[in-house]
Amino acid sequence: MKKILLFALSFYVTQFSYGQIVINELDCDSPGAENMEFLELLSETPNFPLDGYVVVFFNGSSSGNNSSYFTVDLDGFTTDINGLLLIGSNSVSPVPQFLIAENIIQNGADAVAVYQASDFDFPEETIATIDNLVDVLLYDTSDSDDQDFIDIFSQDPRFTNIEQINEGAGNNPNSIQRFVDMDGIVTYMSTTPTPRALNDGSGVVLNGIIMAIAQEQYNEFDAFDISFTLETPVTQELNFNIVLDNLGFNTSDFTGNTSITIPLNQTTASTTITLIDDADDEGDEVTRVRFESLPAEYLALNNNLEIRIVDNDFTMANFGTPLNPTFGNVTTTQPNSYYNLLDGLADEDLRQAIQDIIANPNIVRAQTYADVFDILREADQNPLNSNEVWLLYKEIGRSKLDAQSSSDNFEKWNREHTYPRSRGGFFDIEEDGIADGKDIFWTTKADSLRHGNSDAHALRAADAIENSTRNNKHYGDPTLGGYDGPTGTAASFYGDVARSVLYMEIRYNGLQVVNGYPENGTGELGDVAILLDWHRNDPPDDYEMNRNNVVYTWQFNRNPFIDQPDLVEYIWGNNVGQIWDQELSVLEFGLNEISVYPNPTTNTISIKGLNAQADVQVFSIEGKLLSSFSYNEDTAIDLNLASGIYLLSISSENKKTVKKLIVN
Repeated sequence: MKKILLFALSFYVTQFSYGQIVINELDCDSPGAENMEFLELLSETPNFPLDGYVVVFFNGSSSGNNSSYFTVDLDGFTTDINGLLLIGSNSVSPVPQFLIAENIIQNGADAVAVYQASDFDFPEETIATIDNLVDVLLYDTSDSDDQDFIDIFSQDPRFTNIEQINEGAGNNPNSIQRFVDMDGIVTYMSTTPTPRALNDGSGVVLNGIIMAIAQEQYNEFDAFDISFTLETPVTQELNFNIVLDNLGFNTSDFTGNTSITIPLNQTTASTTITLIDDADDEGDEVTRVRFESLPAEYLALNNNLEIRIVDNDFTMANFGTPLNPTFGNVTTTQPNSYYNLLDGLADEDLRQAIQDIIANPNIVRAQTYADVFDILREADQNPLNSNEVWLLYKEIGRSKLDAQSSSDNFEKWNREHTYPRSRGGFFDIEEDGIADGKDIFWTTKADSLRHGNSDAHALRAADAIENSTRNNKHYGDPTLGGYDGPTGTAASFYGDVARSVLYMEIRYNGLQVVNGYPENGTGELGDVAILLDWHRNDPPDDYEMNRNNVVYTWQFNRNPFIDQPDLVEYIWGNNVGQIWDQELSVLEFGLNEISVYPNPTTNTISIKGLNAQADVQVFSIEGKLLSSFSYNEDTAIDLNLASGIYLLSISSENKKTVKKLIVN
């Protein structure tokens, strides 16, 4: 292995390379977020069309098996006035002509090669080959040599002396650059990156231009300036256009000049964009400001600047959030006979009959893990703002646009498994990365445990950082290693997660909700006693019924413990062993039948809407029973409670309801 001497010295490898395209520079590892990695190609002549060429990245790790992991189809691309084509993410400056996602290029020991071929010739995990090879670079980040790659590519007579080039240790600031001396000997140096510039400093020096905006978010009706600044004054008037169209955002959504002129001997210009305040609920949008028609002598130092447009025409649902729940506004969409087969059953027969409904392979569908983002945007929509999702543990709304798509998880939301993947034994496959919609699905059954990974009944929108904090903890006492949510929240999610976890035990063979906090053992999650308390003290509300209805349109199954919450008692609770009959189960009061007033109160309450004596239980927001009493209509009761939020469970005439009470 050659050792690198940064900046001052270089190391040299003799390597002859023929053909019209060569690998000119590679940055496979950059400090921090690794978003500045790139590959640069060089053609023998400038403005060279790259149709018929493909770049292939090969994985040299023990699991990579010297096979391809990423390809770049160069059809339709052309090198620039200096013969260069830069491939990298939008974070690279100057901005590459060919954009790829951040952190795609692996560190090594790996290889990257150019072929005169099609990208279809290199499906994922294609073993490295010299067939139709144009150029190749073996590289690493202070790793041992990959002798397999050396053996493969040295079979080409042009690369008989090929060696592996070291960019430097991990998080290094360098790139590997190609040089050719007067005798045509190719050497490589690891030094400061020079994207979109010839490594030896020759060639046409391009005038860089950068665009800037004051902030990254504006509201409909706002106006903002976009400024443009060149590195050096222009020697003749510069005219170019910018484009703001992106997905649903187009020229009908703004006014302003998109044709820009920088006068002779000047370096700056600006334009003002005004966002149109329409009456349409389009949801929050993201536009990307980008250069168009820059002359060849100019270089975009940045591009695709994202601006979020906040739509003020969001809608509100007719039901509350879990933090301020409502009951009775959302009705179930279950078929009338959906649970009829459960009547007259008990114990294991009842459990099996539930599974036969919710895991019926002739009806139930499994969607991809990528589809879950789309499901949650609908199922977990914030009732207070249709442009947001409601975050499970944080108990706040967050823009639907802020779904986590990279390693950046700050103020992002992600898909939280209420039954953790590692404890459930779930996993995804390559096809899970494709969001292909409702009508493309897998058939699934009770033994299809893998599909638990994308079962939306047990996936919720959650703050990405809080999602990591929860990790794979059991639910329960934090002092015993459990999880009960962020400090200071109102625990509005307790019943929701309990019912989703209990659903998973019935839906999939191999899963169980158990007592305590088992250290190991895939397929076990605790604590069942705490989850039962959470279920009892935080009953299904309109929000939960709505998401049950939404998920049903995707998966063709429902969470029975939302539709029929008393079933929980017959499987795990106080009615185990008794025969289930849904006609005899306790009904819910309608939304407006029962009211508690005043609310908020200083301590004394009355209950309105009762026709007979009621049994009332008072619970803390954490689910602890504080007191219970009988109540008759028009009686004032002094609760003698400290300031805080409480739950009142009111039962009368085989009906019940739960009301949230605020004591000042």
